Formats: sequence, C-alpha cells, structure tokens
Amino acid sequence: MSPSPVPIVSALYGGIIGFLLLFLAARVSGMRRKLKIGMGDAGDRALQRAVRAHGNAVEWAIVAILLLLVAELTRASALLLHLCGIAIVVGRLLHAFGLSRASGYSFGRFTGSVLSWGAVAVLSAWNVWAWLRLLLV
Repeated sequence: MSPSPVPIVSALYGGIIGFLLLFLAARVSGMRRKLKIGMGDAGDRALQRAVRAHGNAVEWAIVAILLLLVAELTRASALLLHLCGIAIVVGRLLHAFGLSRASGYSFGRFTGSVLSWGAVAVLSAWNVWAWLRLLLV
C-alpha cells in the first residue's frame, strides 16, 4: 500500500476554521472587557449568545475537521472533501451569525446546523466505509 497523502484539503479548512474560532473568541473577550465581566456572563444576553456561538463552533468544528482529516488520509475524493469542508465552514459561519443575533430560531442557526450535521454525517459514513474497505483487503 502506498503512503497516505499529505492532508492539504484538511489543512485549508482547518486553518479557516481556526481563524473563525479566533474571531469568535476575540469577540467574547472584547465584550467581556467592554462589560467588565471577567467570569461568567452576569446575565448579559448578548454575552451569553457570544459565548455559546464560540462554544458551539468549537464543539462541532473540531469533530468535523478531525473527520475531514481521517477521510482525507483514507483517500476520500477531493470533491467530497471540499464539499464537506465548505459545508463545515459555511455552516459554522451561519450558525455563529444566527446565534449571535437571536437565541431562538433563526435561518442562520437552522441552516448552519443542517450543513454542519450533514458534513459530519457524510464524513462519518465515509470513514466507516473506508474502515470496512481496508478491513476486507
């Protein structure tokens, strides 16, 4: 078996997601500094939404990028990887934007969740299929 490919697609989307996480974290820090809230949220609704937007992005993006990396290392097609990578990035952006504006239903939260969950489902299915394929070789 030939060596695994260099994960350049995962590097791209991992880097983009890293910048998104930094942006969301800086937003929370800026709000904390402005509101003089060092710990917790002191009941401030905007800060609560900003903290959740960052936390939710971390929770889903790490799993999605890890699945993307494993799929790339098990030779998923570049098209599949890019479609899932784009879905992850757009999904996390939409979700963060939607959650930052309202704590209830929003187009951004719903569509962002669908895109993120879809990418995780597709990558999970690919990775299980890759495991079975490699097991049976």
